[in-house]
Amino acid sequence: MSRDKGEAHDASPWVVRFASLIPPTGQVLDVASGGGRHTRLFLDRGNDVVAVDRDVSGLDDIREHDRLVAVEVDLEDGEPFPLRDQRFAGVVVTNYLYRPILDELVSAVASAGALIYETFAVGNERLGRPTRPQFLLRPGELLDVVHGELRVVAFEDLVVDHPRPAAVQRIAAVRDPENAR
Repeated sequence: MSRDKGEAHDASPWVVRFASLIPPTGQVLDVASGGGRHTRLFLDRGNDVVAVDRDVSGLDDIREHDRLVAVEVDLEDGEPFPLRDQRFAGVVVTNYLYRPILDELVSAVASAGALIYETFAVGNERLGRPTRPQFLLRPGELLDVVHGELRVVAFEDLVVDHPRPAAVQRIAAVRDPENAR
């Protein structure tokens, strides 16, 4: 899950574009936070952030931030999703896919909150890593996961050129108050 340390300015353009869907005072869950590029983005916006990764050492330089909770946990160890009873104003996931927790991530979105998700899709096996099907979203898979739970604001399933050619799928979706859990 962990990736190189990142700064907020390295944030995914997709996440930056839809960050305003997340209330500025709401708590954000950054899944597979890696070096913390999105953790930093939302801390800079004024949000409280729960950053989850199996290795949170990429957050060492900001670990003492008063609005950050770093949770070191392996989400793929077969244990129940560790934050299953919590709701967040925003759930942000990039470059990570573990299907057994997809429904839990959607459920973690609070009323009037947002899910911003972007990762690799089928077709990426011809362009680079990852290549294994368990790490690639199937066509329309993110739409299927949020169907009936969240309202889709934007969705893309395409090949991008930057920072390198990749097949990606991404979604920004919100939980309307009438669909609150």
